[in-house]
Amino acid sequence: MEKIKILVVGCGNMGASHAKAYHSMDKFEICGLVSTGKSKEVLNRELGGLYELYDKYEEALRLAKPDAVCIATYPDTHEDFAIKAFQAGCHVFIEKPLADTIDGAERVVATANRYNKKLVVGYILRYHPSWEMFIEQGRKLGKPLVMRMNLNQQSHGYMWKVHQNLMKSLSPIVDCGVHYIDVMCQMTDARPVQVSAIGARLTQDIPPDNYNYGQLQIKFEDGSVGWYEAGWGPMISETAFFVKDVIGPKGSVSIVAKEASKTGKSDAVESHTKTESLKIHNAQLDTDYNFVHRDTLVNLEDEPDHQELCNREQRFFLQAILEDLDLTKANIDAINSLRIALACDESVKTGNIVRM
Repeated sequence: MEKIKILVVGCGNMGASHAKAYHSMDKFEICGLVSTGKSKEVLNRELGGLYELYDKYEEALRLAKPDAVCIATYPDTHEDFAIKAFQAGCHVFIEKPLADTIDGAERVVATANRYNKKLVVGYILRYHPSWEMFIEQGRKLGKPLVMRMNLNQQSHGYMWKVHQNLMKSLSPIVDCGVHYIDVMCQMTDARPVQVSAIGARLTQDIPPDNYNYGQLQIKFEDGSVGWYEAGWGPMISETAFFVKDVIGPKGSVSIVAKEASKTGKSDAVESHTKTESLKIHNAQLDTDYNFVHRDTLVNLEDEPDHQELCNREQRFFLQAILEDLDLTKANIDAINSLRIALACDESVKTGNIVRM
């Protein structure tokens, strides 16, 4: 078959990783790199200087005539760019979150369906075997579950600029939170019934209506509860910035990532998907209330790195196109995790518990 011509829009961290995936795959052919700044030129040099460069998305869409578009820009462009891609007859891979509003996310999915094109949302943890094991082990702990997760980032330099730009449209608990809310929903397989959240604006370098630190709580129909914390900026502490565990009546499972959680790693994209090992704790006691079983440490050091996870995402995108996969549930899940995250954002800004 002919190669699938793909246009990469946004050439920063994630866009560059996806472009490298396409560059290495026989079935894809990059037909253009798009960014408003110099990132496309830097990326193109890394890829051998082979590709056409564009400053404007609409022009690239018209001139490059792609079969598919990879959207890795800031969230406030996602809806517009995705809909224009579908209208141009393209399949779309889009970084999370799907859009910056629920109405926008629903319009994106509806447009994909209308034009009968594939839409894959970049929930990278869904392609990570260690996170799949974490979810599987969490499901064995009984109900209700208590899920504790965070991803605080002591960002500076380039990453602080990235975070400042992200906060022009979304808060940290929305942009990062959708990943971990998605994990919680998979673990419980239960409907969220209410959310509450608090936040703090720790800098004047972001829009006045946003905040760069937040924490959320979710209550599920089965009695499970989830907590997530996210903070961005040079003032954020690196103490306990990497917490990922789940507790149930039968015990607990924790991600123990000694290297990824070291000082200086909090704003490194490569460290965000690391697991390294799982600590599985069994709560069973004997008649003297002593533990019957020792904790088990599952070594996961052979896990895929960040680039390989992006490669896996793009192999799935290719499979979805070639095999006409039904992506209905995945796209509903993407909308629902965003709906929960935005409800948490509403809770921060109103001070109210939000019923789902």
